[in-house]
Amino acid sequence: MNQEISLVATLPATPRGARAARALTVSQLVEHRLPFADAAQVVAELAANAVTHGRVPGRGFRLRLRTGPGPTLRIEVSDTRAEVAPRCEPSVPDAGAECGRGLLLVSALASRWGIDRGPVPLKTVWAELDFDNPLSPDRGSHDPVDRVPVTRDT
Repeated sequence: MNQEISLVATLPATPRGARAARALTVSQLVEHRLPFADAAQVVAELAANAVTHGRVPGRGFRLRLRTGPGPTLRIEVSDTRAEVAPRCEPSVPDAGAECGRGLLLVSALASRWGIDRGPVPLKTVWAELDFDNPLSPDRGSHDPVDRVPVTRDT
């Protein structure tokens, strides 16, 4: 990969802000013709966690996307609730639980992920995705808006 992406955005700690983080990610990766499906899912989960567990009234969360030389995308989502951090080893929730699967998804989709604390009061949950992953070399690399319309019989 010879292109670099560098994006930093501060978004409101609301469901709309989480959706915007996902949309920004898709837009950046589509613009650079890079696979976006897994990255969009990881950003959606991390942003949802920042909104749900890291929200402080009047403060937003920060999304950072970064690529460098090599086939890796680093995603960082920071909030101002350092005292509320996920466990590094996500556990499987009860079968009937309505939440608790987000970090399992991040763990499954990302090559690596973790948590950095500081400077106070920040907490950053990050994930790295390798674009040369042989499991899905071209999954989600086409603009989702550029799909052929489906005609329906009436």
